[in-house]
Amino acid sequence: MAPSAIALPIDSRIKDFKAPRKDNLGLPETTRARLEKAGIDLSNGYPERPGVPLYLDDATSIRNVEREHVEPGARADKSKSALLSAAKEVIHLTSHIGTEIVGLQLKDLTDQQKDELGLLIAERSVVFFRDQDLSPQEQKKLGEHYGEIEIHPQTPHVPGVKGVNIIWPALQATERKASFRQPGGASRWHSDLVHELHPAGITHLHNDTVPSIGGDTLWASGYSAYSKLSPEFRKIIDGKKAIYFSAHTYLDRNDPEAGPKHIERIHPLVRVHPATGWKSLFVNRAMTKAIVGLDKDESDVILNYLFHVYESNVDIQVRFKWTPRTSAIWDNRITIHNASWDYEGSEPRHGTRVTTLAEKPYFDPDAPTRRQALGLEDD
Repeated sequence: MAPSAIALPIDSRIKDFKAPRKDNLGLPETTRARLEKAGIDLSNGYPERPGVPLYLDDATSIRNVEREHVEPGARADKSKSALLSAAKEVIHLTSHIGTEIVGLQLKDLTDQQKDELGLLIAERSVVFFRDQDLSPQEQKKLGEHYGEIEIHPQTPHVPGVKGVNIIWPALQATERKASFRQPGGASRWHSDLVHELHPAGITHLHNDTVPSIGGDTLWASGYSAYSKLSPEFRKIIDGKKAIYFSAHTYLDRNDPEAGPKHIERIHPLVRVHPATGWKSLFVNRAMTKAIVGLDKDESDVILNYLFHVYESNVDIQVRFKWTPRTSAIWDNRITIHNASWDYEGSEPRHGTRVTTLAEKPYFDPDAPTRRQALGLEDD
């Protein structure tokens, strides 16, 4: 399907918007080959961008309705035998987080295998598949199995395939200059779309082009970060809520001179995953603003400690070396991630990303930790 000649906002109710910029950056050859094979129309340029909402109230109104979320991993066979028996090899990369599946093509998974993959991701936090023959359309179809596809009001996407966003550091650098000291963008610990009423669940990044050296991505386990806290400290944060904000900004319609503002929403500091029933720390330094009900100084002390625990314990992290045509599928509810820019733009890196929106976060005081559920020491 050819992209629209007029770039409109993703929500037709939005009338106040600005036209997006046009890009003229040359595509990496491996990316172009993948897109052309998939029948993507590149005649009107690449990528495609939506019309950008001007005002905060319009941006906040997008998907601002509570809805039911059906968790595929919760209905999966706990043995995950349909998925795991079909693989040539299953490699657990660390004790706490990260698994690589060898010998399966994501586009060929059955619905039963997709459910079991959802459970595996919920248990292992991030799962990797190399050597994938995967079009953007097939990537989106897989994402639809796990929930509502997030269509972003600002970020660029594959022409004609809304919801398949572009992760292209060279393109981002044309908007915000990156440097060794200030790499910016995804090169900081964060979790995606925490400002949504129903924040991100599963994200699938497929990198068709990667640098020969560097460009790794790191993930950290929210399950394990929570268990790094003493039982008494857990009692302090259990049931508490925090303010989370968007990466992008908008103007206040009633006070546009006040400058750009973020979308903000309130969620639990500790949440429970519906497929595993395990508690996870739900904070990230990039987009967690304050703990509700505490003075700023009190909130800052606690949040900075939680950020430190999450980011600094290398035993609860996995660092993944990409190869071309690799997919990483992770759960934003139970992880934070950080993309290394150590290659400093010396070689191209390009990928497509699909994110599904999950349940409204909830806390259950009776839920176990991952370690408790697995019979491991947790005090």
